[in-house]
Amino acid sequence: MPTFVMLTKLAPDISRQVKSRDKLGRTWLDQVHEKCPDVRFIAHYALLGPYDFIDIYEAPDEETAAKVSMISQANGAFQAQSLTAIPYKRFVELTEDI
Repeated sequence: MPTFVMLTKLAPDISRQVKSRDKLGRTWLDQVHEKCPDVRFIAHYALLGPYDFIDIYEAPDEETAAKVSMISQANGAFQAQSLTAIPYKRFVELTEDI
């Protein structure tokens, strides 16, 4: 299954809700599990920098990855960007054809 990386920046009003962060995160995760049951999360980190969170996950296709981003935006993300991640070993194999 393809791997995706999602960078999320919360809307300012949501980022101020520090005390309810766990509840908001669980609501988001519940919706992802409900609407995208094939998604498997590998890692979730809070970031210091221009983005608030990074999620690494597997999804069956780009459309499912787009849904994960849209669910994030519907739950307070100002920006949610999903990127395709290619395992380094596979990337090196691809370069052999060039």
